[in-house]
Amino acid sequence: MKHEVPFRIIVNKPLQGVAMLVQRGKDELLGPISVSNSALVFEFPISVDIADELNFLGKFAQGPKQARFVYVNSGTYAGQEHTCWSRRAKLSLMSIKRSQIDDVLVHPGSRIETTMAGTGSDGGPTCASVKGLVWSVVTK
Repeated sequence: MKHEVPFRIIVNKPLQGVAMLVQRGKDELLGPISVSNSALVFEFPISVDIADELNFLGKFAQGPKQARFVYVNSGTYAGQEHTCWSRRAKLSLMSIKRSQIDDVLVHPGSRIETTMAGTGSDGGPTCASVKGLVWSVVTK
């Protein structure tokens, strides 16, 4: 059984002057719903098949079934020209629990949310697999 589940990604302290967008499918991009110097906020749905093991589906869920993730692209990967940055942050969906999906489904207005740093340890946009990622159920 498939359900549309709302997701939110908050990017804290994004690198100023560098575009960051969520990848949709192979070549589409989703902009933030909120932009400030301190954070970018992205909201989008992911279809989740809960028939057996969780299976994240749709244009925002990238990768093979057993290792799904969401990409947050920056620099040229986010469609920005005239930048030296070309990076993608990989946010694994595999730590999300069935109980969290069930919780969102029975509580209208709730969503699955995570927060990530916008700047990596090298001073550039966060890239590669984001470590220590925690997905939580939150209300609007």
